[in-house]
Amino acid sequence: MKCSSDEIDFTYFAASYMTLKGVIRILKLKYLFHNEELASMLLGYWKFDQLSLELFKYYRISSNAIYPFQDQDQTRLLRFAPRSGKFRENVMAELEFLRYLRSCGYSVPESIPARDSEELVIATTPWGEYYASVFKRVAGVQLSSTSLGNEIVYGYGQALGQLHRLSSEYVPGNHRRWSHLDVLHWIEDILVGFPNEKAAKTEARLLRDFFATIPATKANYGLIHYDFEYDNVFYDEATRSCHVIDFDDAMYHWYALDIANALDSLQDLIDPQAYADKKQLFMEGYAAEYPLADEHADIMPACRRFASLYGYARTLHSTAEQWLHEPEWMVHLRARLAESMRKKSGPFGIKIS
Repeated sequence: MKCSSDEIDFTYFAASYMTLKGVIRILKLKYLFHNEELASMLLGYWKFDQLSLELFKYYRISSNAIYPFQDQDQTRLLRFAPRSGKFRENVMAELEFLRYLRSCGYSVPESIPARDSEELVIATTPWGEYYASVFKRVAGVQLSSTSLGNEIVYGYGQALGQLHRLSSEYVPGNHRRWSHLDVLHWIEDILVGFPNEKAAKTEARLLRDFFATIPATKANYGLIHYDFEYDNVFYDEATRSCHVIDFDDAMYHWYALDIANALDSLQDLIDPQAYADKKQLFMEGYAAEYPLADEHADIMPACRRFASLYGYARTLHSTAEQWLHEPEWMVHLRARLAESMRKKSGPFGIKIS
């Protein structure tokens, strides 16, 4: 791809892909079991209040396990995942980007170094090797727990615009997240193991061809959050500001993908009759912080299809193993994931216009 002076040369990212191959980025179902002993063992790398371990009952597990605890009565969050399920370069790049955002005054979680001063712990345990880190809890409540009044929705858009403005100015230091091309490579590698997934393979090719025709410039392409949805954005009534968490899925992509995901998330929370007005407020908030790319609306459908294919491949990979006599919650989870995959695969193989 030949680039003009303001376009991004994708050879900038190419060197990373060979080290990314074969790495899993969503936890397999076997890692979704509550494991308080493992959490306690990993937490031993940090300082903590012993009595606060009762907070472990509020754990959650998806692409990471999150266990709350306290240190000197301050709430902290232990995050961990099997080393086989993450790529160290991506995790280190996430921590580096969070430090940059905080230095710019953007409200994201602050990581807490372990006793040995490392932000990321690589621990050998009886359950295998794990990556672990600890973060301070951000202020406020999830957007879904607010009134979603006009000021809040406008602020939601502002927060995304601010993020993209800062991303457009960001120069990685020692670590670099993967790009949309790396993700497509990963998807294609996963699909090799599923010969019947012909429509998904076609979809990957269509997306690769489509995005190759879209200029990627420093103005419209950069490090995106990817999951800028209501459960990852907290609103603090005291400061009337948004705080953004969970950059675990961040990648280099067109900013339009973040906008599409945020609007889809907003639509899930808003009465259909009020959505058009709320969408306008969100976009006004965004544009107040960062100019909208001319092509953002035109490429949103392809961005949504990229997200659907990525989610499909991740789910396919994470559910591939099956066992006899699975617990009831896992049986129900498989059913819900299968239905989600069915919906995501609807447009697969249809020409992208």
